[in-house]
Amino acid sequence: MKPKSALVLPGGGARGAFQVGVLKALAELAPRGAVNPFNVLSGTSAGAVNAVVLASKARRFRLAAAELEAVWSGFRCEHVYRTDHLTMLKSSLHWFAAIVTGGLVGMPRSLLDNAPLRALLSRNIRFPAIRRALDNGWLDAVAVTAAGYSTAQSHTFFQATGEHAEWHRTRRIGLREDLNLDHIMASIAVPMIFEPVLIRNEYFGDGAMRQATPLSPAIHLGADRILVVGVRNETGDPQPPADESPAYPSFAHIAGYMLDALFLDGLYSDLERMTRINQLLDADADEEKHGVAREMRPIDTMVVVPSEDLRDIAHRHRRDLPLPLRALLRGIGGRRPGENRLLSYLLFEQSFTRELIDLGYRDAMRHREELRAFIAGEPIPRLFAPDWVKYDLSDVHGT
Repeated sequence: MKPKSALVLPGGGARGAFQVGVLKALAELAPRGAVNPFNVLSGTSAGAVNAVVLASKARRFRLAAAELEAVWSGFRCEHVYRTDHLTMLKSSLHWFAAIVTGGLVGMPRSLLDNAPLRALLSRNIRFPAIRRALDNGWLDAVAVTAAGYSTAQSHTFFQATGEHAEWHRTRRIGLREDLNLDHIMASIAVPMIFEPVLIRNEYFGDGAMRQATPLSPAIHLGADRILVVGVRNETGDPQPPADESPAYPSFAHIAGYMLDALFLDGLYSDLERMTRINQLLDADADEEKHGVAREMRPIDTMVVVPSEDLRDIAHRHRRDLPLPLRALLRGIGGRRPGENRLLSYLLFEQSFTRELIDLGYRDAMRHREELRAFIAGEPIPRLFAPDWVKYDLSDVHGT
């Protein structure tokens, strides 16, 4: 029997364009006219947008990838959040007034207004098509994760065929319901930057905030193998010279650092846990000691991440950022190279997103045979990652 496969798309703001490049390559590797090759689609934040678009167009996988490429390659910041001078000035003054008056003027709900993104997604996603994909067997489940501010729980909202049940774990639950635009807007509501979204009498923010186990929704929904498309290269930063005095971190530097940790640090911890469990299952496979092999199943995982540092790419395109937003970033210390991390999450400009799409396509095509085998359900290593992340995953393998 062909194993059930899942596609997991973590968050990453404008970096989500890299995922689109990988999807473009996958569409070319899949047979022409093929339906969506993944039984389960699971996304968080920007990855949730890509996952839901794929689910809504599951009948024609290549067309879905092409439409995602068309949207992402034409992005401007004004399509995602308001960037006009008046809006940016009002936002800055509102935050300043709220702080100096102790909130007497009312606290602003967010730094940026992402109403343009809601309008864009409303025009481009047909949510009823997800039900049609499920009914026709083109898809088993699609999941979107958001974080509840009142309950302090990670909520995975999923739409699926009848065989899938809800789940309840410590600080994370899976809720079955028909997905709509609010679920996506909640998943991408980066704290402080975008406004929280009200669902089921609770406000929700970016799903990465409480998602300590980003692979969990796909496993709960029956996946036997998982393809993860990350948006950060894992080469690590060099240690600063011992004789050099470090610059004090600016607000922009700290904000970018927080987003980096928010979106991506949990992924590799989850991969490590999964690999340890796989090793245990492999060791017990013959004898099924203590019932472990009967209660759990091994999960094959393939990881694709950028081969280049997306911060460096963002720095090359920083002048394409709208002038009001550039002024705002300068005001919070966004001029130094250390602030490129924050820039790479906010730079929804076509010069940047197109380069990321091209990079994602090239990086995926470097491993076309492994990806083709994954799509076809053929055997792959228990954990496969491109060469440029193997060093950082060495502790996962216990070396």
